Amino acid sequence: MSEMVLEGKTAVITGGSRGIGQACAVKLASMGADIAVIDLCSEEAAAETLSLCEAHGVKAGYFPCDVSSFDGCAEVVAKITEALGGIDILVNNAGITRDKLVLQMKEEDFDSVIGVNLKGAFNMIRHTYRGFMRKKYGKIINISSVAGLMGNPGQANYAASKAGLVGLTKTVAKELSSRGINVNAVAPGFIETPMTTAFRNNDEVLKAIPCGRLGKPEEVASLVAFLASPASDFITGEVIRIDGGMAM
Repeated sequence: MSEMVLEGKTAVITGGSRGIGQACAVKLASMGADIAVIDLCSEEAAAETLSLCEAHGVKAGYFPCDVSSFDGCAEVVAKITEALGGIDILVNNAGITRDKLVLQMKEEDFDSVIGVNLKGAFNMIRHTYRGFMRKKYGKIINISSVAGLMGNPGQANYAASKAGLVGLTKTVAKELSSRGINVNAVAPGFIETPMTTAFRNNDEVLKAIPCGRLGKPEEVASLVAFLASPASDFITGEVIRIDGGMAM
């Protein structure tokens, strides 16, 4: 794959200030894409990601937005389009957890996770849809999870949101494939991010992963980069696990 295969493209990464999102932003920047980071962090927190992206000679901007807000997503898509000239790649990575057993889970715990993880992806797709159709080109990559494929005790809300992303991915892929737009999902297992700090030295977790370790954000980013590149032009509607064999 050519190093600058995404030159002239603009990539939007939600939840792009840290972890998997940051790794995706930096990887796509290294391939020549201008980067729009969407997050709810402070500008200072996003500055590191922007600096790492700009080191590759591309434009990068931080656009604060609560992706669970339909109107907020409409506004941020308009701002990014004005600032960077359109959107070619959308990585729906923003996600939160509110873990509890169903018996203890409050309604707001369920609603907030569905709102960010699933509705947030819908909101962003909905407001970039026409732009992709006009270009007759685009790459949408939704970050799901193996939890959405196999379930996980204490994560009914999270697993449901990530399973919902699978259905959303396949449906939008069928709607847009004839327009030259690819829509795929990536389903990470345990990845070394701030969200999984508690699991890094957990023997039970490590035993459940045939590769015997947690994944790295950069490994997920490399898969996302492949799906964002022309090398994946004949792949759509797929859900690709990257979990060290955990869900096989």
